[in-house]
Amino acid sequence: MIEQQLGRCVASWYPGATGVTGAAKLSGGASQETWSFDIVHAGGTSGAILRRAPPGYGASPGRAAGLDAEATLMQLAHDAGLPSPRVMHVLVPEDELGTGFIMQRIEGETIARKILRDEEFDKARPLLARQLGKVVAGIHGLPAAKLPKLREMTATREIADLEREYRSFGWPRPVFELALRWLRARDPGPSKEVTLVHGDFRNGNLIIGPDGVRAVLDWELAHFGDPMEDLGWICVNSWRFGEIDKPVGGFGSREDLFAGYEETGRKADPERVMFWEVMGTLRWGIMCCGMMQRFRSGPDHSMERAMIGRRSSETEIDLLRLLAPRGK
Repeated sequence: MIEQQLGRCVASWYPGATGVTGAAKLSGGASQETWSFDIVHAGGTSGAILRRAPPGYGASPGRAAGLDAEATLMQLAHDAGLPSPRVMHVLVPEDELGTGFIMQRIEGETIARKILRDEEFDKARPLLARQLGKVVAGIHGLPAAKLPKLREMTATREIADLEREYRSFGWPRPVFELALRWLRARDPGPSKEVTLVHGDFRNGNLIIGPDGVRAVLDWELAHFGDPMEDLGWICVNSWRFGEIDKPVGGFGSREDLFAGYEETGRKADPERVMFWEVMGTLRWGIMCCGMMQRFRSGPDHSMERAMIGRRSSETEIDLLRLLAPRGK
């Protein structure tokens, strides 16, 4: 069914396309659907990816940028020379495929455990933190005049939003209460510089090859805000997958991340990055709780959502390690 729909869609905008083949729904992505397929044409085939909202899915109010904005941001990043897939087509109602877009398929690995352990990536791992510093600096430097309309987030507003969402669950968690109190006491106030923030810059949303970073994916949470937020988010322990002594994604150091960032002429602020690492750890814990709530209420009782939901307890341990380290 979906191959026929994709075939009709692709024929309307891809010169010489005769159909599609190999359509397969990919695992991963608890809020959006991802399909891989090949466009068939006279010259052979071209790999493509469909990213769309699943039936019955409603975006988180005030947080999701929207798939049209995601497509615009990815194309702007691609045009600026950043590692990003080329957007081939934004879906229209006539396509009968819902809301989303089709992009170029980039070969590589997104599964963090493989990136952190497989021999194929041995040479890439020591390079990744510095590479990612440069990449995220490029994202923060995208010209504001070309960007789509996005929400603006300050630390103060983020704390208030997280507290409101957490309390809506009716699920008291003392460690979350401690983290909220710590964040309120150390709120740095509005950032002196406001830039585009990717919002979910981490393992799982990066395509990695033996040569390093090949693409940044999933701009769903993009917004305007403090650029240090992205640097703090990639340091959250949940994205290290057991390699807790390598803060940046389980493969690198904060120093290498900051060095790559500053090679572009931008400036990292380690104290603000630490604040956002705590904020990010709490945010992920609350997002995990939200996934569990959505699993319970449906309509899509995805086991993936349930599995993410149970990880909220891991974030409590991470928060205690950050806020009350041993020996202090």
